[in-house]
Amino acid sequence: MVECTISLDAAFGSLADPTRRDILRRVTDSELSVGEIAAPYPLTFAAVSKHLKILEHAKLIVKRRQGKQQMVQVSPEALKDVSDYLQQYQRLWEGRLDALENYFKQEQLKKREG
Repeated sequence: MVECTISLDAAFGSLADPTRRDILRRVTDSELSVGEIAAPYPLTFAAVSKHLKILEHAKLIVKRRQGKQQMVQVSPEALKDVSDYLQQYQRLWEGRLDALENYFKQEQLKKREG
């Protein structure tokens, strides 16, 4: 359980930064080289590399070497862990929203009858 908590802490910590969230979104669409990842950001290559190291430490991305380039892709296993964790809250909010919907329906019925 502690290992899962540490993994989630690293994942959520890395996702707290908008640049890292954007990088993750982009590599979810397709595998990109580090240079392709760095290109649209007004950051130094070193700063982008730090962001990638944080994402890699959280196991949200994986890197592989292809010739002289490092290629980056999303790691679906880590995202599944995050998704599984968040599903408990999704069920909670769906239940609350369903209850709110029922409340409003009852109030509308009361207004029509009264």
